[in-house]
Amino acid sequence: MENSTAEHAHASVKTYLVVAAVLGVITAVEVAIFYIEALQPVLVPLLLTLSAAKFTLVVGFFMHLKYDSKIFRGLFVGPLAVAILIILAMLALFGVFGGGGGAA
Repeated sequence: MENSTAEHAHASVKTYLVVAAVLGVITAVEVAIFYIEALQPVLVPLLLTLSAAKFTLVVGFFMHLKYDSKIFRGLFVGPLAVAILIILAMLALFGVFGGGGGAA
């Protein structure tokens, strides 16, 4: 039985080590940002952005989504986008964005 998947499609060990190092650096930056008083007004957006970057790296490399078929990427990203939109709609419904409305 021959495997039809090409082995060269996946990253090398060096790539995984670089990605792991980048994840470590991003985590250190997240911790540092938490303790910088001047960044408190933008703390949540900064941490969400850095977390999204880490999520993308983990999903792309360690879950091998970057090297899989585009249909798998669509099956992952599509429902993720729907979930994000539902969460944003719920936040808007309950007035989290400052527009009032929602339950008191």
